[in-house]
Amino acid sequence: MLGELLHILAAAIISWILFVAVDIFFKLPETGGVVGATAIARDIEAGGGDLAGGTMMGNIVCSPDASAGTLLAACGVYVAGIPGGLAAAVMVYIGNRICYDPGYAGTTGAVLATFVIYGFTLVGFGASDFIAGMVIAILTIQGLSHTHASRLLGRLWRMRE
Repeated sequence: MLGELLHILAAAIISWILFVAVDIFFKLPETGGVVGATAIARDIEAGGGDLAGGTMMGNIVCSPDASAGTLLAACGVYVAGIPGGLAAAVMVYIGNRICYDPGYAGTTGAVLATFVIYGFTLVGFGASDFIAGMVIAILTIQGLSHTHASRLLGRLWRMRE
C-alpha cells in the first residue's frame, strides 16, 4: 500500500513537471489560445493572482493542453500500451483543431507522456499510477488556490525569459 502511494506521488510530480514544462515551452501563458482562457485569466488576476499564470490556467480549462494530453496518454497507455497513448495523442490533436487552438502543447504532451509513462511501467510503475498522479497534478493547479497557483505559474513563466 505504501509503495503504491509513493508511486502515485512520484507520478504526480513527474506529470506536473511534464505538463507545466510543455505548456511553458509552448508559451501558453503569453496569450489565451482560446476565448475562455483570457476571461479566466482576467478573473484570476482580479482576485489577486498573476495574469500570465491565470492565462495558463485558462488554457488548461478551455483547450486540450499538455495536462489533458498527459492524462489522456496515461489512460491510453493503461488500456493499450504505446499504441493507446499515441491514439490519445491523435484525439488531443483533433480536440485542438475543434477548439481552434493554434498550439500543439496537448499533442506534444500526449506523445511525450506516452513514452515517459511507458518507460516508468518498465521499472514497476503502473499506468494507473499516472492516471491518479495526473489528477492530483491538475488539482494542485486548478483546484486548491487559483491565486497561489497562478503566481507560481507566473514565476515559472518569467524564469524562462
